Amino acid sequence: MATKDLEKQEAATPTKVERTHEWPTFTPPVDIVEQKDAFVLKADMPGADPQTINVEFEQGVLTIHAGRQTPERTGDVVWQEYREGDYERSFTVSNDINADGIKAEYVNGVLTLTLPKSEQAKPKKISVNVS
Repeated sequence: MATKDLEKQEAATPTKVERTHEWPTFTPPVDIVEQKDAFVLKADMPGADPQTINVEFEQGVLTIHAGRQTPERTGDVVWQEYREGDYERSFTVSNDINADGIKAEYVNGVLTLTLPKSEQAKPKKISVNVS
């Protein structure tokens, strides 16, 4: 068997994405919890426009993106700390995920993704025969 056949093939992940606009992009903070049958990812994305939320899973990379709504203002702005921009974050995900079962929900500024484990990744109970 050739050494080349034994080498692990990994998907090439771009290290930098070139933007075609000056719009800022924010990296949302994320919590990831492993459960028995799934991984649950919670991303804080306050102000995200629910109509623009996009979740993609391709070649082992999970990407979340959303546009952010600009708050309506009445009167003159005296001080402004809120910045306009988009949310975006990508993760390299194990092959142990059932891509067809991924679910997404956006409630109160938090995007929750449930990534179910594939059957081969779930823990198995092995019975022991006693003689």
